[in-house]
Amino acid sequence: MNAGPSPSGHPPCTPASITGNGRVVLDSLPLPVMVVRADNAIGYVNSAAEPFFGMSRAHLVQMRLTDILPGDSPLFMLMEQVRAQDHTVVEHEVMLESPRLRHEGVTVQGAPVMEEPGSVVLTFHDFSAVRVLDRQLTFRSAARSVAGMAAILAHEVKNPLSGIRGAAQLLETSVGESDRELAVLIQDEVNRIRDLVDRMDMFSDRPIERRPVNIHRVLEHVRRLAQQGFAADIRFEEIYDPSLPPVWGNRDQLVQVLLNLVKNAAEALDTHPEGGEPAQITLTTSYRPGIWVSTGGGQRVQLPLLVSVRDNGPGIPENIRPHLFEPFLTTKATGSGLGLALAGKIVGDHGGVIEVESRPGRTEVLLHLPVVTEERGAP
Repeated sequence: MNAGPSPSGHPPCTPASITGNGRVVLDSLPLPVMVVRADNAIGYVNSAAEPFFGMSRAHLVQMRLTDILPGDSPLFMLMEQVRAQDHTVVEHEVMLESPRLRHEGVTVQGAPVMEEPGSVVLTFHDFSAVRVLDRQLTFRSAARSVAGMAAILAHEVKNPLSGIRGAAQLLETSVGESDRELAVLIQDEVNRIRDLVDRMDMFSDRPIERRPVNIHRVLEHVRRLAQQGFAADIRFEEIYDPSLPPVWGNRDQLVQVLLNLVKNAAEALDTHPEGGEPAQITLTTSYRPGIWVSTGGGQRVQLPLLVSVRDNGPGIPENIRPHLFEPFLTTKATGSGLGLALAGKIVGDHGGVIEVESRPGRTEVLLHLPVVTEERGAP
């Protein structure tokens, strides 16, 4: 590979220990592999390292590791141990964070390159995706429980509610003014319970109709609805990749999910401390080819389209984060706790993955979605 001189002053060629056959083997590995030289210049990366670091191989081998990660990253301490002890070192639950990338819970293995003193070969095992998929299975199991409960409620509760509402309407026309208010109150509460049962019924396993959807038109529609209503005083920033292919999905359901996420972000910004940065919601789209999931039929499906809804609010309390998508969990006084659970269910029905990253001043919901392919009848 001839990509020009590296920051260390010598060409970014593949280390001598990695020959043609070795490169083929390393490129076939699903795990990111990187060789870092004694001066911390990047000497080699395999194919899996490109999506992991969000950059091309040609770009990476022209950089130092300090261009990607801050000097206090635990990765540098691990490499110093490898160089000092001259044997393999493994660290678990490593956080790799910088403006360029963020990976939590990574297991990093570092080993010396015998033919090149000071060089270290790093292998990255990112288990965060596994945890996300485990949570998705939990969400879907919970959704099935809600669907079963909704079927029972529809039969045992919703039908009698119609009788109660009809009786309250009759009373409203035949009682005095003070009692009429009570009759109206009964009707309002009946309507609220009926709406809740209807929302729960949306968790049923009905198949969805899918077709090519322009995700940017969906996001633009959601932004307009938000700015005309609950987010009128909030600044929006849009960072879109115009070259993205269409999503393979259901337009109305995607609007429902994204509108709910934007509404949650807007409500979180209501508690943003005064005197801080202006309240802002950022909508982003990008192409990330590194996400694959296995389907029930034994096939692997790629989820390359990433949609992000980010706010600069106070963040989600740490004790709530693991349970965000569980039904009936809410921190709102009037919330039902079904919004995020339904969002997780809809994204799962699309074959996608939803995850949340939150810290004070930044909460981001990420949707990994499938795109239109030739097999699906691309337009």
